[in-house]
Amino acid sequence: MTKPIEIRNPRTGKFDYVIIPPPPKLLSQQCHRLRRGQIHWHELGIDGRIEALQQWKQAILSGRKQLTDALVNDTGRLSTSELEINSFISNIDRWCNLAPQLLQENAKNTSISFIALQQTAVPYSLVGIISPWNFPLLLSTIETIPALLAGCAVIVKPSEITPRFVAPLITALNTVPQLRDVLNFVEGAGQIGAALIEEVDLICFTGSVETGRVVAEAAARNFIPAFLELGGKDPAIVLESANLDLATSAILWSSVINTGQSCSSIERIYVAESIFEEFYHQLVVKASRLQLAYPKLENGEIGPIISENQAAIINEHLQDAISKGAVIHCGGKVEELGGGWWCRPTVMTEVNHSMKIMTEETFSPIMPVMSFSTVEEAIDLANDSIYGLSASVFSESEELALAVARQIDVGAISINDAGLTAMMPEGEKNAFKFSGLGASYMGAAKFKKFMRKKAFLIKTNTNKDPWWFNDGE
Repeated sequence: MTKPIEIRNPRTGKFDYVIIPPPPKLLSQQCHRLRRGQIHWHELGIDGRIEALQQWKQAILSGRKQLTDALVNDTGRLSTSELEINSFISNIDRWCNLAPQLLQENAKNTSISFIALQQTAVPYSLVGIISPWNFPLLLSTIETIPALLAGCAVIVKPSEITPRFVAPLITALNTVPQLRDVLNFVEGAGQIGAALIEEVDLICFTGSVETGRVVAEAAARNFIPAFLELGGKDPAIVLESANLDLATSAILWSSVINTGQSCSSIERIYVAESIFEEFYHQLVVKASRLQLAYPKLENGEIGPIISENQAAIINEHLQDAISKGAVIHCGGKVEELGGGWWCRPTVMTEVNHSMKIMTEETFSPIMPVMSFSTVEEAIDLANDSIYGLSASVFSESEELALAVARQIDVGAISINDAGLTAMMPEGEKNAFKFSGLGASYMGAAKFKKFMRKKAFLIKTNTNKDPWWFNDGE
């Protein structure tokens, strides 16, 4: 029998929630049920699938308070939880609008005059999704919705660190029988994720590089596609002509939103020598104004560190940097308040790439600032990383900013802003290096990866000999 897992509240440190992972036999039965439901779901057609998703959306909106409360208990923050729900609802509407266009079949001529080509696509029967704890609702559904609209059945394993939001989703799901037959959420830790990979036809994973490698290897053994969205150590380059008020505000926002617990947070900042002091002084002033959302949710902008293990990593990176000469200008420590772990926005200078704070994913509201003397040096520093998720470049000259951006080995670059990749779903990108694998996390490619292409090659003139036949030989 599987053991219950106690869940910690990030604000209080108390273990106040329990999940019970399914035994392997039950998980397998659930997957078989979803596969059976997928046949009818696909036959329902895109209009029927859209209608079912819209019904689910309405049920979620009716129980919005319960979902908000669950997310707040999962993560310890309010405004970002509300943002997650709004993004989730918007994603349903956006994909419902896009899907009919993306599912259109087409016919075309070929290089042989009497052979026509019809192109179609068939959805994978069962898609598995393993999602992380930092944006529990958004990242468990960001690929679920397009997969469902493509005609797949979906089983989702959210992080065992933030599972409370699942119950309100299932309550809403139970009001839509057609959708309930093809969508399920399964709770548990890594063992459940590993078992899930053995049951599905395609796996999507968002999380750490270490676990992503395990997922990819398991998928490869089973000959199923694996789409991985992994860690980041996103750089920002601030060139000499940059608008410093704009740059400091954008970088601060991207570094501290969700307490920096985002793979696309700015985690290292490179600033031209001539503006270095002015830049970090402005950043310190702005960062110091932000307050912890403690003791009440509404008290400030910075929520708790969700994962207790992550709190230990943040503290380790801080101590490593300080021991190697980093100078802290504000923040600079992990605090225990009311049983939860907190980190105030932290600006530090005198940093270099011998420090973990500049090379390993910290996942915190920490902003290490380093100067550069030439644009080439800035590009080299930005590329000196195993990660290649996204980046930012600031310059008065858009032409120069783009020239620099083209030389940075990442999938998406915000120009004169930061974190736009998370706000602009139209922007298709691939993760570089160890930041991921597979089709874009955004755009039409996200939808199309859930379908296998089929080609129908039709001979239009049956009086013709086979194209390869030649009477002269």
